[in-house]
Amino acid sequence: MKINHQYKFLLVIFSLFLFVSCNKKAAETVTEEEHHDETGVVELTPMQVKSAQIVFGIFEKKNLSEVITANGYTKLPPQNQADVSVFLGGIIKTIAVIEGQFVKKGQTLATFQSMEFNNIRLAKAKLTEELQQAKVSKDFLELEFARQKELSDENVTAKKTFQKINTELETIKNKIKNTENQIIILDQNLSLGGNDNASILSIVAPISGYITEVKVKIGSSISANNTLFSIVDNSKMHVDLLVYEKDLFRIKVGQSVRFVLTNQGNQEIIGRIFSVGKAFQNESKSVAVHADINNSTIGLIPGMYVNALIDIGKNDVETLPIDAIAKAEGKEFIFIQEEHDEEPKSKGQEVDTGVHFKRIEVKTGTTQLGFVQVTPLQEIPAGAKIVAKGAYYLQSTMSNSEGGDEHNH
Repeated sequence: MKINHQYKFLLVIFSLFLFVSCNKKAAETVTEEEHHDETGVVELTPMQVKSAQIVFGIFEKKNLSEVITANGYTKLPPQNQADVSVFLGGIIKTIAVIEGQFVKKGQTLATFQSMEFNNIRLAKAKLTEELQQAKVSKDFLELEFARQKELSDENVTAKKTFQKINTELETIKNKIKNTENQIIILDQNLSLGGNDNASILSIVAPISGYITEVKVKIGSSISANNTLFSIVDNSKMHVDLLVYEKDLFRIKVGQSVRFVLTNQGNQEIIGRIFSVGKAFQNESKSVAVHADINNSTIGLIPGMYVNALIDIGKNDVETLPIDAIAKAEGKEFIFIQEEHDEEPKSKGQEVDTGVHFKRIEVKTGTTQLGFVQVTPLQEIPAGAKIVAKGAYYLQSTMSNSEGGDEHNH
């Protein structure tokens, strides 16, 4: 009987031990499952978020598939560029501008001392008289030119006579042009309130824009027609794109053009085609396509290389910047900021000041101009703040944290 009592006692002890062990394993299993559920979340301090330069964004509708890719350059029309020169010789006395400075049309750029005129009004009167005489000579030479051309066609007179008249006519035309330009300079100085008896003349800006070159110094000797300053007005910038023959039939005036510049933070620039070239560019079998730029206040300068997309369809898809995508375990993810309680649920509990980011698995598609088509594989809460830049940092932080946990286990 004693043996039976001892056997029952041992059986009870063994059963109790087995029950405790099972409960312990169950608890460990629950803990592991809870830890697994949290592997898609990473927490950063506000300072870490700032240091990582994390930027938030939203899904944007873009056409990434029905497009034609084209390369080209930013360009200015000729009427928005100016080389400043004078039609009088002289010595530079003052310079009022520097490279990069904005000037208005008619603003004084520099002054020079004329080597030809000491009295502006007398000089203008003399030039006006010379201009009238030159125009009379031009009228006579034009009549003689027509007569000699007719005789030359009939082989009545030598061709040398005709060529001589032609040369004289061209010479008088150039003299008229130069004289008119000299009168313009004198008129400009009179309108500026200059001293009639002074030989100091002003050089003024023919257009509004930015000074790109200053080719003179104080004391420089200048000659007629030499370029002294260069000015550009970038407000009328457009892009010239080269489209190859195989795509040309799909290009039409009015189509939208998009491109980005890395020095503008990948800001998308929108344009619209206003003209399609009618001839091939050299031997490249490509045609120049010209597009206006809508957002022209973004600091473009002539000659910038661009890689553009010409929209030929309307197949818009949900996109995010490429920097929003993180890759791990052969999959692709984005991160959203997860809302959490900022106030303690019970008295004495610490306030959670961390920023929580949840990882969402996605599928990506076409990539163009720094954007990629994104299809989430799980539901994203409405109005969620998506990490547009910094996903790689968050994934690295998460991987390091998980590695540390495994090491501890």
